[in-house]
Amino acid sequence: MTSNDINKTIDVIMIAGKILLENGAETYRVEDTMTRIAAHYGLNNTHSFVVPTAIIFSLSDKSETRLMRIDTRTTDLEKIANTNEISRAIAADTMTLDMAKAALHELDQANLQYPLWLKVLSAGIVSFFFLFMFGGTAVDALPAFLAGSISFLIAEYIQLHTRIKFFSEFAAAIIIALIAQLFVLQLGGGSINKIIIAGVMPLVPGVLITNAIRDLMASHLQAGIVKGVEAGLTAFAIGAGVALCLTIF
Repeated sequence: MTSNDINKTIDVIMIAGKILLENGAETYRVEDTMTRIAAHYGLNNTHSFVVPTAIIFSLSDKSETRLMRIDTRTTDLEKIANTNEISRAIAADTMTLDMAKAALHELDQANLQYPLWLKVLSAGIVSFFFLFMFGGTAVDALPAFLAGSISFLIAEYIQLHTRIKFFSEFAAAIIIALIAQLFVLQLGGGSINKIIIAGVMPLVPGVLITNAIRDLMASHLQAGIVKGVEAGLTAFAIGAGVALCLTIF
């Protein structure tokens, strides 16, 4: 393999790892995919080190170490699935190196997220059904729906203007508590507690908690602890927002 081919291979490996890590894949899955792609092209004894905010990859003495900073993270399972399909195509020799690089670059640039209105509507529907799961009544259905959808919209809007997730989740939790209090205290609704619990469900970091546990079980202790702390901060932001609103109002 020529030096140019090695550089292309590393480009493919780094882009694949970047897509997986940015869109919610577990740390061990990112490292495993990177190692498998390298091994397919005859690059053995490679070293990859992945944490939630960076990817480091090296071919030992054959090339310089590559470092890629990860600034944004979200959840997009479609991008993860498409990256896995490209990885399988590489392993099956149905996709050349240049084709794989072009496909991964296109996937990295693509916006596969659902439109904002649909995500807001889905958040409301999630809160609506969780309300009944937690023993709520039909009287609380509308405020639970509004709390889930409006708070999600607020969180998304704030997230566009700041990279600190704590603020967006804190503000969204305040909105949920305000809506619950408005309907129960002013309009004669049912249970404040159940409306709030249902409303915060779209904000709960379920994927983050799951990935933290799976990384810890796979002995990726640093990544697992970091994700666990991030999930804990999210839970604290939600709880603090609700508590502040209930205390003041």
